[in-house]
Amino acid sequence: MITVNNLSFHFGGQVLFKNVDLKFTPGNCYGIIGANGAGKSTFFRLLCGELEPSTGNIEIPSTVRMSVLRQDHFAFDSFTVLDTVIMGNRKLYDIMKEKDELYAKEDFSEEDGLRASDLEAEFAELNGWDAESDASKLITGLGMDADILYNEMASLKESEKVKVLLAQALFGNPDIILLDEPTNGLDLPAIMWLEDFLADYFGTVLVISHDRHFLNDICTNIVDIDFTGIKMYVGNYEFWYESSQLIQRMIKQQNKKNEEKIKELQSFISRFSANKSKSRQATSRRKLLDKLTVEELPASSRRYPFIGFDIDRQLGRDVLSVRDLKKTKDGAVLFDKVSFTVNREDKIAFVGNEMAITAFFNVIMEQDEADSGSFKWGISATPSYFPHDNSDFFNGHIESIVDWMRQYSKDQTEAYLRGFLGRMLFSGESVYKPVNVLSGGEKVRCMFSRMMLNGANVLLLDQPTDHLDLESITAVNNALSDYKSVVLFTSHDYEIVNTVANRIIEIRPDGITDFLGTYDDFVAMKTAKDL
Repeated sequence: MITVNNLSFHFGGQVLFKNVDLKFTPGNCYGIIGANGAGKSTFFRLLCGELEPSTGNIEIPSTVRMSVLRQDHFAFDSFTVLDTVIMGNRKLYDIMKEKDELYAKEDFSEEDGLRASDLEAEFAELNGWDAESDASKLITGLGMDADILYNEMASLKESEKVKVLLAQALFGNPDIILLDEPTNGLDLPAIMWLEDFLADYFGTVLVISHDRHFLNDICTNIVDIDFTGIKMYVGNYEFWYESSQLIQRMIKQQNKKNEEKIKELQSFISRFSANKSKSRQATSRRKLLDKLTVEELPASSRRYPFIGFDIDRQLGRDVLSVRDLKKTKDGAVLFDKVSFTVNREDKIAFVGNEMAITAFFNVIMEQDEADSGSFKWGISATPSYFPHDNSDFFNGHIESIVDWMRQYSKDQTEAYLRGFLGRMLFSGESVYKPVNVLSGGEKVRCMFSRMMLNGANVLLLDQPTDHLDLESITAVNNALSDYKSVVLFTSHDYEIVNTVANRIIEIRPDGITDFLGTYDDFVAMKTAKDL
């Protein structure tokens, strides 16, 4: 259990949150949400003791073991994967190492024997004999081969290190698990395994995530950091979102009614206050007016960009035809025998190996060449591409955001461009920031702005939600759902894939699976085949 009492934290003169009282109990999973900069990661650092609160305290029983997902992917490069995972239970790891050192001594004394006996008892009590087996289960559950346990961490790819550090955080049945963006870099099968693992977990789990489907599947409670406060709500993310939107609408409707009533009363008072026969009525209405107040909506830290795509011309009958495309890299086959035809009603999500999908998109957008096969765009098709790597659009460019946008806009006026960028959350002087110093999220919003100005009737998007917060991801989801033409895309965001796509194409080295339906239906089909 974690008990938070009267917690406040100030940073650089800014109040992140104040007067926070919360209780986190075993058997529940808490989704921590809030706009970028609201203080989610800071709250985690307070919970694990890395920061001291400005006021209040956090109570965690001394017998409780807390595990935290580490973000430093290079911190364990000198260790094996097995050692790195077992370090999730530091006490067990230290006992193992001390045992090994004792048994390796040439002059093993009686005192050493007594110490070894104590260590063996502690080792057994901590389920040390099952440590390697438990680590293997975590590694294979996350989609890696168990043989990797004996490899050095330094030899692993970045995506593999992400999974090993997640296995470390889950190892040894900790009482409390803190996970900051645990699905980053995970493929969909690994995410589904993690959902199953956490859904039935006995301990207390706190998760920061931008993955709405993940939060919906695992969370029993949502903890919202906003309005310089932290409030807890029962239910998953979707329940919280719908409830919060309903409350905001109710407040706005009540305010509108109050404003209309105030105007009516003010009009009556001004017309009849000088009239003796109406003066009594005017006085009573003035008293009523004094009681009416328009409740101000709290100034939320959440900001939703406006994302929407217009189409300059409608698609004809032919959109895209792909025939027997093949692509290899460094001797390995990325994809082969890729053949399909895109229809005017299609919104196709591509799943499978991410490198293969990126290579396929680059081929059909003529940024790379296939080894064999062909493709042909329809004469009326005007595709617009959101590449996975956008660095070429920004590196080496020192012009301001507004000047960068000008090259893609028909309307070149400063007023139009600033107004457009304002809707994409670039306001005030920020529109003059050089594009080569933008954050990942800012670059993504620039790329979406570029696409919105294009008027394309086919959108190709390769991982468009990377670096975005929940509010921006929601805006992207709504925009793609509302788009009245063809979308070809791939995404880590399960919710976007499931709600936007009406067709799924799985790309494999030996061909494709072309499935008509939602991603939920596709997963169900694949699961049934594996049974």
